[in-house]
Amino acid sequence: MIVRIGLAQAPLYPNVTCSEAIVMPIRSLSSPTGPAGWPELPYEAWRDTCETLHMWTQIVGKIRKVQSPWVNHSWNVPLYVTAHGLTTSPIPYGNRLFQIDFDFVDHQLAIQCSDAPTEVIPLVPRSVADFYHQLFSRLSALGLDIKIHGAPNEVLNPVPFQEDTKHASYDSEAANRFWQVLAQADRVFKQFRGRFIGKCSPVHFFWGSFDLALTRFSGRRAPAFSGSVPNCPDWVMREAYSHEVCSCGFWPGSDALPLPIFYTYAYPEPAGFNTHRVMPETARYDPNFREFILPYEEVRHASSPDQMLLEFLEDAYAAAATLGKWDRQALETTEPIYHT
Repeated sequence: MIVRIGLAQAPLYPNVTCSEAIVMPIRSLSSPTGPAGWPELPYEAWRDTCETLHMWTQIVGKIRKVQSPWVNHSWNVPLYVTAHGLTTSPIPYGNRLFQIDFDFVDHQLAIQCSDAPTEVIPLVPRSVADFYHQLFSRLSALGLDIKIHGAPNEVLNPVPFQEDTKHASYDSEAANRFWQVLAQADRVFKQFRGRFIGKCSPVHFFWGSFDLALTRFSGRRAPAFSGSVPNCPDWVMREAYSHEVCSCGFWPGSDALPLPIFYTYAYPEPAGFNTHRVMPETARYDPNFREFILPYEEVRHASSPDQMLLEFLEDAYAAAATLGKWDRQALETTEPIYHT
């Protein structure tokens, strides 16, 4: 089980269909156009790899979840962006530590343990079932006896990991591009996070919904959450949305919306939020997903991707905080940020 605080897959709204207003033409992965570090990532071109990675990251994320102390809003379960991919960060096992890293540059999964040599599994086309077997075999060899819930969360019709032979793709170029996008988003999100001095989440990758997310809090309790997510306990979602939030993130797409996007939403959504003007001009509110959406392609083709993305994040947050009557003076910093 797991949760992210985010709606990019729109699991709370079961009748969601793809919004035609934001569908963009799919292009081949071979085109190098766009600013350095912001590669194209058309969903259809790497769909099979994306779905396989989603399952692989769920397995690794569940290992972190079962071995880590509970943190509010399920912050003990996500993965984090690294210089080569994604990591669990150090996980306790008694008085030992271990961590699991996806390396999308050298294309390997590394299991590091505080008192043993590193175990490495090549990232190559292999089924979810084989990945599961290989990973738990290596954990056992390291003396790590760990058991997880053996089926994915936040997906319809979940197939137990040990039985999943359908998802077996790994396009190394696509995986590397995905990591590059996460790295750029992580960098900009952290800059955006630094402007807020209220309660705020880390920038983290939720493997349940397969997106990078960041959440700001008003500090007030929220109305009891009554939505639901496929194959995710309702209590998890109620705790995740126990307080008022404005959340943003990057999501690579799915069959429901086959293009990568940046998104921002508020819970509870204040009156007027859905009609508020948010920059840039290409951003829009999607009534199906109930969030502001900015296609990734718009950002990567901008003369300054950082500036466009920050403008989107700031405008959407300002709309949520102002309309929601947050105490912005107490939550936002006006002091200059010095670099030493």
